[in-house]
Amino acid sequence: MTRLLLAVLVLLTFIGTSCEEVDNLLTFYIEEEETIRIESNFPIGVVTPLSPIPVTTNSRETFQNNKTRAELVKDVSLSELKLTIAEPAGENFDFLRSIEIHLSNEKGEETKIAYLDEVPKGVSSITLKSTNAKLDKYIKGDTYTVRTKAAIGKPITRDIAIQAAMRFKVTADPI
Repeated sequence: MTRLLLAVLVLLTFIGTSCEEVDNLLTFYIEEEETIRIESNFPIGVVTPLSPIPVTTNSRETFQNNKTRAELVKDVSLSELKLTIAEPAGENFDFLRSIEIHLSNEKGEETKIAYLDEVPKGVSSITLKSTNAKLDKYIKGDTYTVRTKAAIGKPITRDIAIQAAMRFKVTADPI
């Protein structure tokens, strides 16, 4: 009886470990970097959309490089979205009260992917909170659009360029 329980325990451990290893083999990341621009005449205190940023994906090539294809991708989610002020030098996020990032596609579908309701003061780089939305239909396509909504807390005297570094976690199905 003890040997049987030990054998079952070893088998279950092996199966659990094997599934994790297979998932790790079928998981990869797509890195995207875009520039968000906030103009000096941006309205204060109101959540306002910024100019949309069209993104052409190279998803087919990325999937092929990772030995899969779009039909086998079963899950895409935002792993990280970090914003860093690129211009002007020395600027920080003190002007920004809140921010939301959305993705939309050619079909008109839109999903909020990340946000930060209270932006910390005195920093030039922030990491947004992911909504953990399922993003397959955006990343699998040929293009998607990054839409940003922001609330400014104080006047901006010059245009600001923000680098948005997005990291998407992609998991493919083995079959």
